Amino acid sequence: MRRNAVLLVAISVLSGFGSSAMALVSGIWILDLTGSTALAALAGLCVYAPVLAGPWLGGLLDRTPRRPLVIAVNLLLATALLTLLAVRGPGQTWLVFAVSCAYGVSYVLIDAGETALLPSALSPTDLGDVNGWRSSAQEGMKLVAPVVGAGLYAWHGGHAVAVLSAAMPLVVAVLYLAVRLNRIPFERSTQRRQGPRAGAAVLSGQLTTRVPLVLAAVSIAMSGFTTAAVYAIVITDLRLPSTFLGVLASAQGAGSILGGLIVGRLLARRGPAAVAVAGAVLFAVGCVARCLPWWPATVAGAAIAGVGLPWTLVAAVTAVQTHTPPALLGRVAATANTVMFGPLVLTIPLGAAAVHLGGRPPLVAAAALCLTAAATLPRTRPSPPEQPPPLVIAGS
Repeated sequence: MRRNAVLLVAISVLSGFGSSAMALVSGIWILDLTGSTALAALAGLCVYAPVLAGPWLGGLLDRTPRRPLVIAVNLLLATALLTLLAVRGPGQTWLVFAVSCAYGVSYVLIDAGETALLPSALSPTDLGDVNGWRSSAQEGMKLVAPVVGAGLYAWHGGHAVAVLSAAMPLVVAVLYLAVRLNRIPFERSTQRRQGPRAGAAVLSGQLTTRVPLVLAAVSIAMSGFTTAAVYAIVITDLRLPSTFLGVLASAQGAGSILGGLIVGRLLARRGPAAVAVAGAVLFAVGCVARCLPWWPATVAGAAIAGVGLPWTLVAAVTAVQTHTPPALLGRVAATANTVMFGPLVLTIPLGAAAVHLGGRPPLVAAAALCLTAAATLPRTRPSPPEQPPPLVIAGS
């Protein structure tokens, strides 16, 4: 199990590095090619939009062996990234957008595929720890990879970044082959005909899954809603240079790394619902702290929010893994990703509009909504992870 844990964390490091480096460089590259900031911003939308198709894409993971599918998606992603070598001028800008969309689709399939594969690679008691370590690894790459990607772009251009990013999924595909999975027969779901509705039915039908999932969705949505508000607090209210946003991003990233390292122990002791409640409350406290007219409080608020946000996410993912029928785990995991990240498509522009009221009102509203959700959702008692029956996973 320790060998598998190391391999899975390494996969998260490499995947996070490649995606984070390319996410920043795609926007810069489009801006340099077209001179349009609006078009540059659309690259990020291309990455997030496919998450809305999660319930449909996740069905593939329940109809085909999961590990071969995840490996194939990584290989196709590497191929797509190498097509960026054909970009020579504004006429090929569409290629950058196409690859951004490919990243978005691969994210849905790979993330859901990893969520579905972990229960066959780890013992139930190790899931919380490894999910937390993977979260810390991904957050760490968000601090390192954009700097490396931007530096490489400035040195040798977008082609060099594309080649580096393409190498990451190739290595990841090899590491997936080295992961030892429980060799158990494929079990077809009797709910397969329900299609995307099957995932939603499982998520809504169990309190143990529904509570952490709703809290994660609310917290993540509010993180998008408050993005513009944080900008306004720094630049308008605190009268600090825009570069101070980098300090806040680092503080939040450091908090996320710390939160990911300790969340596994909390899950083992308190259960996903209690950890998700604590994460939502911490995120709300971070929002309130960023309202204070003192820059150290703003930095502290970013760090506190950074701890709370991954707690809600890891709690929801672990609940899905331990309380979902294994034959449905692919589509349920993909549907859960849609529930958690899909609202960002709406809350980010809503936050951009709400900031016209000032920086503090959106932060206060976000804190109030998170606290209300944490206080009003029904509680569940911690329960040991469910042991799957012997005939389980598609994907050895």
